[in-house]
Amino acid sequence: MKYAPKEEIEARITKLKTLMEKASLDGAFFHYKIDYYYLSGTMQDSLLFVPLDSDPVLFVKREISRARRESPLRNIMSYRSIKDIPQHLKPMRRLGMQLDVIPYNDAIRFKDLFSDVEFVDCSPLIKELRKQKSPFEIGLMEKAAEIGRKVYAKVPEFLREGATEIEVGGQMEAYAKSLGHEGLLRVRSLNYEAYTWHILSGRTGTIVSQSDSPMGGLGLSPAFPVGASFKRIRRNEPILVDFGICYHGYQVDQTRMYAVGSMPDMFVRGYDACREIHDRVLDKVVEGYTSKELFEYSKELGDKLGYGDYYLGYKPHKVRFLGHGIGIELAELPYIAATHTYPIEDGAVFAIEPKMVFPKKGCCGYENTIHYTNGKCRIITDTDDSIIIA
Repeated sequence: MKYAPKEEIEARITKLKTLMEKASLDGAFFHYKIDYYYLSGTMQDSLLFVPLDSDPVLFVKREISRARRESPLRNIMSYRSIKDIPQHLKPMRRLGMQLDVIPYNDAIRFKDLFSDVEFVDCSPLIKELRKQKSPFEIGLMEKAAEIGRKVYAKVPEFLREGATEIEVGGQMEAYAKSLGHEGLLRVRSLNYEAYTWHILSGRTGTIVSQSDSPMGGLGLSPAFPVGASFKRIRRNEPILVDFGICYHGYQVDQTRMYAVGSMPDMFVRGYDACREIHDRVLDKVVEGYTSKELFEYSKELGDKLGYGDYYLGYKPHKVRFLGHGIGIELAELPYIAATHTYPIEDGAVFAIEPKMVFPKKGCCGYENTIHYTNGKCRIITDTDDSIIIA
C-alpha cells in the first residue's frame, strides 16, 4: 500500500494557498472526498479546512487512527457534528466552499454556523491545482497502465463466439482486480456514474445512452442503461473495448478494437482513420494549439478522411469533445472540446479518443492516456494498438 509522501502533500497545500491568496480567501473548506484525499492523503470520512496563514486541519468523523496513519498532516482531530467546527477556527471574513458538489442543505448549515462569513466557490481552484500531475502521480498512473497492458493482452482469451458482452467484461474486471485494479472510476458529476468498461459488439456499439459519449451501449436494464449487455458476440463483427483502470485512486483510460474471426473492412478503415486523427492531433498539441483548435482540427480531419457523418457519433447525437483530463477523476481539466480555449500545459495528463459510429452497423475507436511534458506527448497506455483477432 502506497501513502502520499509528506513532501507531496505539502507541495499541493503550498500551491493551493497561492491560488487562495489570489482569490482573496482567508481559508477554504473541502467536503468532497476526492479533493480532501488529494490534499490530505486519506479518504476517511472527513472535512478538511485549509487556512491561508496556518496549517491545515483535518476533522475526522470516524476512523481517526487510520486517517493519522494514511495522512502526513499534523493537525488531525475528531468531530461528531459540523457544530463542533467553529470553536477550532479563528474569525475569518471570506472562506471557500466547494459549491459545485456540496449538498445545498450542508451549504446552508455552514452559512448559519458562520453567519459573518462570505462564502465563495473554491472548486475552480482545486480543479486548476489538480490539472498538472507530479512525478508521484505519474508513477501511479504508469502502474495503472501496466495493469491495463496485461488486461488487454488477455482479452483474446476471453472473447469467443456466443459469449455475452457482460461475461467478457466480468472476466476482464476480475483479472484486472487480481492485479490491483480498484474497480471504480470516480466522476465529479450529479447523476453520472462511471463504470470501468465498455464492451460493445456489432450494433450495440451504435446505441446512444445517458453516457456523454459517441456510443453508450445497451447495458443490463433500464436501471443501468449503458455499457456491456447480455448480447452474444458474433463472428466477424467489430468489438470495441474501452476499459479504465484505477490504481491507488489514479485512473487511465484506453480503447482498442477486437473481432472473432475477422474484422469487416469498413471498421478496419475507420480504425485506421481514428489512429491517424489521434496522432495528428498530438502533433498539434506540441505546436501549441488550444483545446478548441484541437477539437476543430480533429473534425476537419474526420471530414477530409471521409468520415464526417460518423466521426464522434452521428446526428443528432454527436459529442462536442475529443478528450478529457484524467487523474483521480475520470474527467478533469484539461478538456479538448469546443467550449475550452486554453492550450495544453506542461504536466497535463489527458485522454484523447477519436471514435466513429456507423448507424445500425457498429462502432470503432482508439483512445490513449497522454502525458504532455517538456514539449512532448508521451503515451502512457502504450498497449498494442493493432486490431486483435481472437
